[in-house]
Amino acid sequence: MTRVKRGYVARRRRKNLFTLTSGFRGTHSKLFRTANQQGMRALVASYRGRVGRKKTLRRLWIVRINAAVRSDGISYNKLIQYLYKNQILLNRKILAQIAILDRFAFFLIIRSIQREEG
Repeated sequence: MTRVKRGYVARRRRKNLFTLTSGFRGTHSKLFRTANQQGMRALVASYRGRVGRKKTLRRLWIVRINAAVRSDGISYNKLIQYLYKNQILLNRKILAQIAILDRFAFFLIIRSIQREEG
């Protein structure tokens, strides 16, 4: 039987995997099968962390907006309701930044919304 010379595809795949798992401990970075399993677990965990970061930042923005709005005598859900009703397109991230960095501008936004609502 003649010898089959393999191409570079499998070697390149293994090399990419080992560069992904290069900092892992023990056989998790040395043996292909365990490195493959741990690499997949690491990618899943990193994706889950990115999604979780978005959730926690949104919760932080809501808390900051709520704290700033309640000092002006209105609740968070009323503010969001007024913003949608008046078609003011400010997302929660921008509202939270305005509430922290420029308190007077945030106060003016709230007053303009309350004035239009009556």
